[in-house]
Amino acid sequence: MTLLITDRLTLTPMQVSDLPDLNALWADPAFATAIFPVPLTSEDVWFRLLRDIGHWEAVGYGNWAIRETTTGDYVGSVGVLDYHRILDPAFDAPELGWGVAPRFQGQGIAFEAVSAALAWCDDTLNAARTVCMISPDNAPSHALAARAGYTPYVETTYKGSPVVLLERMAR
Repeated sequence: MTLLITDRLTLTPMQVSDLPDLNALWADPAFATAIFPVPLTSEDVWFRLLRDIGHWEAVGYGNWAIRETTTGDYVGSVGVLDYHRILDPAFDAPELGWGVAPRFQGQGIAFEAVSAALAWCDDTLNAARTVCMISPDNAPSHALAARAGYTPYVETTYKGSPVVLLERMAR
């Protein structure tokens, strides 16, 4: 499995030892409600973690836990995903996803992590294009996506909620 290191961050594939940090993050309404209507239960988080671990096993890539290298503090996650989402139009390229704890937002950390994941996509996965899906009202994620080179290509719905699909061509 792939370890990524940036100036400030260490990105490791998700593992069981990340569970306490994931539970704390997904229980925080300031974080969770930007993605879901309510924070996640510890059961939901456990299932997400099992999905993340299995994703690496099944396809050779997935979500990385983001930690500050100097402190070891858990920051959030970034991942290259193939979730077989039921979307119209369907994703036809690897999906990038990210989430950073509120206390780390606005410091360029998410951009640093997303940039590392995209460099890995460009250099190792050789993906000609990546896609992402963002709620229309999630302005911080839209700003990060634009900074990382994503542009919107369609507005649609996912599980009954409006979303914007964005794409980024490889370097």
